[in-house]
Amino acid sequence: MSRRLRTCLFLAAAVVLAAFYAAACTGLPHFAGLVHPYGTRAVAAAFRQRTANVISSINFDQRAFDTLGEESILFAAVLGAIVLLRRARDEREAAPAPGRVMPSTRLFGTVMLPITLLTGFYIVAHGQLSPGGGFQGGVILATGLHLAYIAADYRALERIRPLASLDVADALAAGAFAALGFVGIAKGAAYLQNVLPLGTFGQLSSGGLVPVINAAVGVEVGSGIVVLIAHFIDQAVEIESPSTQDGQRPDDASGADGGNR
Repeated sequence: MSRRLRTCLFLAAAVVLAAFYAAACTGLPHFAGLVHPYGTRAVAAAFRQRTANVISSINFDQRAFDTLGEESILFAAVLGAIVLLRRARDEREAAPAPGRVMPSTRLFGTVMLPITLLTGFYIVAHGQLSPGGGFQGGVILATGLHLAYIAADYRALERIRPLASLDVADALAAGAFAALGFVGIAKGAAYLQNVLPLGTFGQLSSGGLVPVINAAVGVEVGSGIVVLIAHFIDQAVEIESPSTQDGQRPDDASGADGGNR
């Protein structure tokens, strides 16, 4: 295909896309108006499904199918990064050097690690009741675990990070989200329709399918980010290329403090 033909196809597609986009924008409510049909319907639906957090109701109930696509994108991104960062045949693992950490940093990280993990679990578990949810809580859990790297060194992180188990958990959680959609089909409803008992509004068990999907998302996001960061850190700390196997690493030669943590 010539460059001129590719340009023509792009311009034709751009015109069609711009026309549809303009038509969609004309149907949106005006700014600063008193009528908000989308927000009103979303809030009403959240109350009907006994989900106190409207955002979680939208993500895991009203448009759960869209959220499944978003989670699948994250899973595919993590999987792609793992494939690209896998160890090459001419590379080998080297034991990371001990890190040098200030006592104040060690103390801060040691204290904040359990607090951060507890906060992450709380946000995932209460996603249907208060601001937060599986995506936010999963990121906090992954971040909190890596405080061990900041407070000590990579060897300490490896001791408390069950990487193989998290790798499996990432895949199982992603599959669980997709499998939960068949609960609605089994009960004669639509895929991912909220057909579980709704419980009592404001209680931890409320929301029907929302807390279950939310928990699956929390596990998938938390596990996926930990696995992703692990492969990036491995490349920087443990993996040696042929050019560095018989001498210093590039970051050692720069004189950076604690470069091989």
